[in-house]
Amino acid sequence: MKARIAVLGGDGIGPEVIAEGLRCLEAIGSSFGHEFALTHLPFGGAAIDACGDPLPESTLHACLTADAVLLGAIGGPKWSAPDAKVRPEQGLLRLRKELGVYANLRPVKLHSCLIGASTIKPEVLEGVDLVFVRELTGGIYFGEKKRDALSAVDVCTYTVTEVERITRVAARLAQQRRRKLTSIDKSNVLETSRLWREVATRVRSAEFPDVALDHMLVDAAAMHLIRRPRDFDVLVTENMFGDILTDEASMLAGSLGLLPSASLGDGKRGLYEPIHGSAPDIAGRGIANPVGTIMSIAMLLRHSLELTREAETLEVAVSRALEGGARTPDIAMSGERALTTREMGDAVLGALSRVG
Repeated sequence: MKARIAVLGGDGIGPEVIAEGLRCLEAIGSSFGHEFALTHLPFGGAAIDACGDPLPESTLHACLTADAVLLGAIGGPKWSAPDAKVRPEQGLLRLRKELGVYANLRPVKLHSCLIGASTIKPEVLEGVDLVFVRELTGGIYFGEKKRDALSAVDVCTYTVTEVERITRVAARLAQQRRRKLTSIDKSNVLETSRLWREVATRVRSAEFPDVALDHMLVDAAAMHLIRRPRDFDVLVTENMFGDILTDEASMLAGSLGLLPSASLGDGKRGLYEPIHGSAPDIAGRGIANPVGTIMSIAMLLRHSLELTREAETLEVAVSRALEGGARTPDIAMSGERALTTREMGDAVLGALSRVG
């Protein structure tokens, strides 16, 4: 197979973790006889510095014509002044909209060897395997915004069509898993959540009768995600709630650095990125965890390129590296040697050479 991949290293630790992910991607290509054409493009704060735009037209065009887009991370204090007119995040929101990637999949599956890396009791964590499906191109992040000297307004809007399509993505995923779907909202307060609950109920009843659906208020979901995470299978929710809850869920796995994501639309092209941010406090120190990026590449192989065997091979290699004791500082426990970003990449590559 030949595939074109747009690579957006971005800011902070983004280029560092992307570099290790690409080493693994190239190893997969070599092992399975695939050719991955990589195009490195400016994006985020780095693009603001280079040309004043977080998403230059040339970058957008390359993303729209690629088979998949791989992103590291964006943002940082340099570009986050309260009065800044141009911010890295504006580029990310526009890119998601232009690509039409409205469904953000964020799996949380624990590696048993890392249960001790979490601050949560091991007996609560054992067997946790869940997936968040976050609506990505609607809601308060994309609504009308106003500000004057005395007030500020952010409008949250959802349409029936937006809720229908994200519910279908989540329900189809649930059909492939344990057939349990939890829809998260704030319907006791928000009109958009009342619409969300009504539409999700109708879609499930009419199209997915084999999927069990329950509704949960977002504050209760935040509590039960820590109290009884093993009960969840697929969780679907709106943009802002999903943003917050998935960061909370990363603590089940032990670190933000471990978790991948895939942002998908109606076609095969997707946007793949670890769920962590640019971590400017550790940028350049060579200690960032590249596992989230490597696992995002596994999702890229599976969803955009339909290379299931290759994706599974990479996932197994990550598991074996972790089981063999490979740890970056964010997941290293007392007495364990912490690896650099590069060394963690080496560990996965070493395991990859022995898989299969």
